Amino acid sequence: MLYFLQQFADAFPVFNVFRYLSFRTGGAIITALFFVFLFGPGMVNSLRIRQGKGQPIREDGPQSHLLTKKGKPTMGGLMILSGALVSILLWADLSNMYVWAVLLVTTGFGLVGFYDDYLKVKHQNHKGFGGRARLAIESVIAIAACIIIASQAPAGYENALLLPFVKDLALNLGLFFFIFGAFVIVGAGNAVNLTDGLDGLAIVPVMIAASAFGLIAYLVGNQVYSDYLFLNFVPGTGELSIVCGALIGAGLGFLWFNAPPAQIIMGDTGSLSLGGALGTIAVATKHELVMAIVGGLFVLEAVSVIVQVVSFRLTGKRVFKMAPIHHHFEHLGWTESQIVIRFWIIAMVLALIGLSSLKLR
Repeated sequence: MLYFLQQFADAFPVFNVFRYLSFRTGGAIITALFFVFLFGPGMVNSLRIRQGKGQPIREDGPQSHLLTKKGKPTMGGLMILSGALVSILLWADLSNMYVWAVLLVTTGFGLVGFYDDYLKVKHQNHKGFGGRARLAIESVIAIAACIIIASQAPAGYENALLLPFVKDLALNLGLFFFIFGAFVIVGAGNAVNLTDGLDGLAIVPVMIAASAFGLIAYLVGNQVYSDYLFLNFVPGTGELSIVCGALIGAGLGFLWFNAPPAQIIMGDTGSLSLGGALGTIAVATKHELVMAIVGGLFVLEAVSVIVQVVSFRLTGKRVFKMAPIHHHFEHLGWTESQIVIRFWIIAMVLALIGLSSLKLR
């Protein structure tokens, strides 16, 4: 809502700062961060009391988890979602439909994840929400977001796929764009979900990816910078840098409570919504393929699960000691902190490679 203070800039010059995306992005980061700091302890205590035994631990997982993870409350994504949503509603231009497309996916996926977490805690097992039903609901939400995005895209880009490292090459996907866009969004949500297995493992790569896409959104939405970098100008997407800022701020606040040893677990509530948000921003900015690079760590985690399942079904043998791949390294003897920090480094390197596509055309 603060965005509208810019209309008073002529009469009160102090309000001129609200014209700038950089100022409002910074405001979104700080607001989300302090919101989580302020209400986080109460949320942690409330979830711990209400959940009792906390999130059930996989008996076939690493044996150390039965000792180190047992009894910790889940649904910590509620902290992230509440902080991010308050910040976005406060600092973003709510007349921008790209913002609403991201909010649709973030809240929709968050509700799906919340229901999944609720069933797991209630029944104390890992079945949760049925896989097919969950994917169907996520797909409907994602397609709706893609329709909104296509309706706002400039002429010629409605159904286009742009290739990184190549200048002025757009592939018109036609109606397949909605299937492809939904695949990116649903895939991103579930890939982050698979990554969320160790304390702090998912949230920092999410913040790294959000930082990269915050910059991408800012540049793609600015005609001067997009022309200079030979990027395809997509007006209105600059506002998504504020959404990314809110995700970063809320993520930083959550990391305070999720740092090893974690007081609370993100759960599907957080991982699905955060991944879905990143995927939607990638589709809106026409950088879907760059998402596969920037979010390469999430892709690696998802691919490791797919490879493991396919290999076992076809040959009866497992490629990894356990999937997702971070559990494989646990079985190899890496400590949790080694895995988490090394994966953070990988996420940072991949984000830098993805950002290099902005100049290499």
